Amino acid sequence: MQLINDVSVKLKRYEKEICECINRVIQSGWLVLGPEVERFERSFADYHSSKYCIGVANGTDALELALRALGVEPGSKVATVANAGAYATAALSSIGAVPYFLEVEQSSQCVTLESVKTALDSGVDVVVITHLFGRVVPEVTQIAAICEQRNVPMLEDCAQAHGASLSRKLAGSFGNIASFSFYPTKNLGALGDGGAVITNNRAYADAVTQLRQYGWVNKYEIGLPGGRNSRLDAIQAALLSEFLPNLNIWNDERLSIALRYEAEIIHPLISKPIVSQEKHSKPYVAHLYVIQTSLRDELSAHLKEHGILTDVHYPIPDHKQEVIMTSMNNVNLPVTELLAETILTLPCYPGMSESQVNHVIESVNSWKA
Repeated sequence: MQLINDVSVKLKRYEKEICECINRVIQSGWLVLGPEVERFERSFADYHSSKYCIGVANGTDALELALRALGVEPGSKVATVANAGAYATAALSSIGAVPYFLEVEQSSQCVTLESVKTALDSGVDVVVITHLFGRVVPEVTQIAAICEQRNVPMLEDCAQAHGASLSRKLAGSFGNIASFSFYPTKNLGALGDGGAVITNNRAYADAVTQLRQYGWVNKYEIGLPGGRNSRLDAIQAALLSEFLPNLNIWNDERLSIALRYEAEIIHPLISKPIVSQEKHSKPYVAHLYVIQTSLRDELSAHLKEHGILTDVHYPIPDHKQEVIMTSMNNVNLPVTELLAETILTLPCYPGMSESQVNHVIESVNSWKA
């Protein structure tokens, strides 16, 4: 069966390097934070031309601690999209903040400048911009500018956009602070959970550093509320340092598959994502290859019959989640709701063989709707 993302391909390809990293950490005896984490933090910050990087336990913690560093507290109103798996919404719920849901554009599935303007006019305290499926939000430069003009901090959720760039600027470089996930299937994935926050603001960096370890200002002295145990472990950091130099190569592999899909999948009932690139930037790094069709379930069943697994990222918009919708009044997101009914994710990951890519293309094109 063809998987959406077969992590075992990477495990086999880099088995020697993985074992060396793990053995090095074991022999060092330093398993949480420490030199390996500091080394990765420096490398990841340098990759983004950022002053600070703080490793944390996972991507959702990265979101929450970044929000807390920006001053988000119970009752704060924070703008975010409703079509990105509820990760930012879950972080807001942990704080007790109130989500203000933003509408997205159908083709890119990313937030629009107009939606952010409306949110700013309503008095939101922070704006969260999600670079979805590996695509930099097309209007992120304008969004960052208007947030700065209104003096409203902007957090970039880059969990699905490692290495993506627009106008030569990497995702994570547009706002005040950015969060990342290193879940194994991400473009830069560890072999377990992990996350990070990057920023050029010393105060934000210091706050996240304290919050990831109970809010300590000194050992056992709590100076900030909302702290937790969210430390990046040394084995994951060592592996991420090993993998980081391959990120651009892996992104190119993903893009080569996406470009083939774009050129060779030909079906009147399927809309495909735009894959074209800029001369010096990669606005899309194909974390997920998500098509749209009004007959999603039929296509998914057809592909399964041909040995190809698909998925839906994501089937329930945040404002339609049962635990959230009771507090949501008059939320009108027709594009978001349409996408939830029509999107389907095809396999796309580094290490897919040419024959596997061919099989996906041929199977999609053979669908008799």
